[in-house]
Amino acid sequence: MTTTPAAVTEVDSDLQAMLADVFTAHRDALAEAPRTVTWDDDLWATLTELGLTRLTGSDDAGGSGAGWTEAAELLRAAAAAGVPTPYVEHDLLAGWLLETAGLPVDDARRTAAVVDADGVAHGVGWADSADKIVVVHRSGDGWTVSDVDCSNIRVTAGVNRAGEPRARIVVDTSTLAGTPVDAAIPDLFRLRGALARGIQVSGALESILRLSVEHTTARVQFGRPLSRFQAVQNAVSDIAAEAALARTVTEGAVVEAVASSWGGSTAFKVAVARSCVGHAASVAVRAGHQVHGAIGTTREHRLHEFTRPALAWRSEFGSVSSWDRVVADAALGAGPDGLWALITS
Repeated sequence: MTTTPAAVTEVDSDLQAMLADVFTAHRDALAEAPRTVTWDDDLWATLTELGLTRLTGSDDAGGSGAGWTEAAELLRAAAAAGVPTPYVEHDLLAGWLLETAGLPVDDARRTAAVVDADGVAHGVGWADSADKIVVVHRSGDGWTVSDVDCSNIRVTAGVNRAGEPRARIVVDTSTLAGTPVDAAIPDLFRLRGALARGIQVSGALESILRLSVEHTTARVQFGRPLSRFQAVQNAVSDIAAEAALARTVTEGAVVEAVASSWGGSTAFKVAVARSCVGHAASVAVRAGHQVHGAIGTTREHRLHEFTRPALAWRSEFGSVSSWDRVVADAALGAGPDGLWALITS
């Protein structure tokens, strides 16, 4: 499953089909049950059996040896099915940190966080259900990584606007030995999390589009389907355009990240992706609820399984405005002579 730069946009069709089947089957099995906000044991067992919980882990560390191209497909498949999962935190962040620091990786459920000077971090995904938290913390003038049992961390449970677990944690970093890591790790942690959330938003937007097409085609008003009304057509077209944009920019960022090993113009392309995805979510969510009317605001309808996460995810690992500023600053820094090269790099 190893990905090379020459083939970063290619994903095995069997893997794509398997991912779609796994998450769709799981959501279908829930029938009309509310969207779960806990670490789902059954789903996690299935993902573990298939080698997906450590999808990007190296073969030497017991992972599946895949890359971000495959991880992006997993994230989109889960988001498009409306299935919340701690995959980002467990594999793309915690697993990556452990391997980067040369620490052992076992089957414990993990999340990860960068803590401040007081050992505090906010909005830590799935911390109340994890066994361990991989903590990035200051040590002298540098940064270190520690794999900390949750029993040694004060976890205050909370949720994001989609009802997914997001906690405040406090850890006494003075008790942690820690393994030194490169000073760039905290910034790279944020970049990886930001790109992952952008990919998840793009998957949610595709399902908002699908539901909107299905609803406007089947719903009849004044003797004809809603899809025949120009205002509705315009709204659905807006959703389609924003969903396509979100997928394109996130794929572009993944391609650059894989090809350059998170160097090159990855930081800029992630910023562009997050800016575009953030604004796309606003348009798609608004238009999706408009075309669904009152039924789209009910808990029984599945629309909220995609609109609420899209709005929540776009604000994690950096707000929309913060990523807008990064893009604007890069454009100003490039100046008139370098702007075209920046855009086309």
